[in-house]
Amino acid sequence: MTATSFNPIQTQPTALMQANQPLALKQGQVFHGTIKQLYPDQTAEIQVGNQKLIAKLEVPLKAGDAHFFQVTGTSPQTELKVVTGPMGQGVSSSQQINQLLDSMNLPKSTEMQQVLAHFIKAQIPISKEQLLQAEMWMKALPEGVTKMDALQALQKMVELKMPMLQDVFQALVSGQKTSGMTAIMDTFTQLLVKDTILQENMKQNLMQQVTAIAKPFEAETGALVLAKSIQLLTNNAASVSERLQALNLLKEAGILPQQATLQNWASLSDAKSVQQGQLQQAGQVIQTILATNPENKAQLIDQLKSWTASQGLLTNEQKLQLNQMIDRFNQLPTTKQTFEIFAKQMQEQLIKAFTQNTPERLFTQDANGLSVKEHLLSLVKQQTTLPAQNETLMRNLVKTSIEAPQPGIHQMLTEADAHVRNSMDSKAMEHALKTVLKSLGISYEAALSSKSADLQTIAHQLKPQLHTLLQEAQITPQLKEAAEMLMTRMNGMQLVSGENGHQHQLVMQVPLEFFGKKMDATLQWNGRMKDDGKIDANYARILFYLQMESMKETVIDMQVQNRVVTVTVFNEQSNIIPLADSLKEALKIGLAKKNYQLSGVFFKQFEKAQLEKTPPVVQQQEENSGVDFRI
Repeated sequence: MTATSFNPIQTQPTALMQANQPLALKQGQVFHGTIKQLYPDQTAEIQVGNQKLIAKLEVPLKAGDAHFFQVTGTSPQTELKVVTGPMGQGVSSSQQINQLLDSMNLPKSTEMQQVLAHFIKAQIPISKEQLLQAEMWMKALPEGVTKMDALQALQKMVELKMPMLQDVFQALVSGQKTSGMTAIMDTFTQLLVKDTILQENMKQNLMQQVTAIAKPFEAETGALVLAKSIQLLTNNAASVSERLQALNLLKEAGILPQQATLQNWASLSDAKSVQQGQLQQAGQVIQTILATNPENKAQLIDQLKSWTASQGLLTNEQKLQLNQMIDRFNQLPTTKQTFEIFAKQMQEQLIKAFTQNTPERLFTQDANGLSVKEHLLSLVKQQTTLPAQNETLMRNLVKTSIEAPQPGIHQMLTEADAHVRNSMDSKAMEHALKTVLKSLGISYEAALSSKSADLQTIAHQLKPQLHTLLQEAQITPQLKEAAEMLMTRMNGMQLVSGENGHQHQLVMQVPLEFFGKKMDATLQWNGRMKDDGKIDANYARILFYLQMESMKETVIDMQVQNRVVTVTVFNEQSNIIPLADSLKEALKIGLAKKNYQLSGVFFKQFEKAQLEKTPPVVQQQEENSGVDFRI
């Protein structure tokens, strides 16, 4: 089986999911319903799926019969026209469909019958105009799009009252796919590299983002090179040649100023640039010491002790050393000179601590969401930089190291790359996913509405840059087509995600590349929202669709019912079962730490029926916390 696209988790008819909501009908729509009860004045109760409505009929009918109805009026009450005779008594469903097509003057093409049959089964009202538009698209499906993909996209459009536009249809079809994102990214990247028409600035910004997506760990490799370079600069036992190589490397990467020397490279930042407020970066600590008036020494001591205690990227021994240094400073005379000496000592101690901790805390962040590399940069770079700029600096450092002629620099880079490879764990995977999703900027429109939005970071994400690119007059047809395909896939993910009453669905497809190995990873989450707008952490269903080089296609179906977790792995290879046995206990322990219980892990080969069957309806119970487990 090749799962080219996922089937929506919510495969129940819409009426069943919205049983407590009134059926919203519009003029001209047709639907299939059963007469449940007759009332005076040709009024009847009609059942559509799991819903009922009261409507006035044009002609008297018999209770129990099933017909196709067309809405002829909605105000002041719903009025229905009977389009077909009753089912039964020698009348089959296909004959009813033919009667419907005749009465509405619709073509009897295979595509029209397929669309109509699908909407009858889903029990969703649809208009004549929508049927004609759907038939046209079904007749001209792009290569690689199955009829089921198209029908599900059409159902979504009608259900959510989306405009019947081809761009929306294509985006929905594309958003349902579980593979191909990596290939689309590769095509776009190759055309971008070869392009000679685009403005250089736009091309470089785009290349930065596609590189960040293709190499999610490159900034961490740069962080290790940064730490090693700083250790060389601070090591008086190292040769002058080695120290000069490290100094020049950091200068060429834009981390140290061009006028930096072996004597003054760690010059204190300008104290005037400090911003008052809670201390976060280590560089702020040094700037705050320099900017504090001597009469506020006691307040400064409290700030420094509080920052040191809360800094999760430092060891207990390092915190003890810093506190001892702070205590000694507190006993010294309160003069501007002692403040400057203390600031220099704190800077040296913090540089030493963070360079030592970089290898072991490569993918760890402190309480403020800062990593070791960000603290290090704040200590050695004289100007404050944004997180996006820090990432760029680290990638520049790797690029500069590759281009450096010195074997010693190459050796340092090789060791850094090997360390990153050997540091792969759950934190590293989480980091990679966050890096790729942030670089893609799929939901950047929502981020723009946030008061705390970092506009510069958002502007550099791939999707907003694609918007700008597609508006650019100077662009080759090939690059434009590739950009449109990529944009369509991103828009599709947003359209496929959404809510249906309390029921919510989220779809994300991530092109991942780990040290030359590429894979498509799609996550489909389905759960319920509580009345307070928070996710109900007790119940959910999560599907992972993975396209991997060695294991090939793999689907992981994770169901959470009352905090009991069941995992089913679909894969054609039976030899993965022994490999997975050793991981079950770690999964069980990890879930237990988050107050979840592992029911079992099961392995099955692909069977279409197993993947398409209707899941248990997600129930809702009160729970104060949000989702508190990570994959």
